[in-house]
Amino acid sequence: MTVDEFRGAAEPPAGMSHALLALWWDARGDWQRAHEAAQAGQDADSAWVHAFLHRKEGDLANAGYWYRRAGRPAAQGSLDEEWSLITTELL
Repeated sequence: MTVDEFRGAAEPPAGMSHALLALWWDARGDWQRAHEAAQAGQDADSAWVHAFLHRKEGDLANAGYWYRRAGRPAAQGSLDEEWSLITTELL
């Protein structure tokens, strides 16, 4: 599946990880559902998406915690760039 197909999917694709489900909800503008999905995951990918969501929210201290949990450096680019980077890597 391409990033464009993922972004345009009317329903979340079956068998999606918590991290990808969070990104799918975020693409629909539903931060709360995205956050719930990221929080439900117990892996580094979910922590990475969790960090992205808190960065998007503007809570940089909390985002920093989640970037560290994910073993990733804090993002510096735009939110759109980060969303695309994470989605591309996880797909």
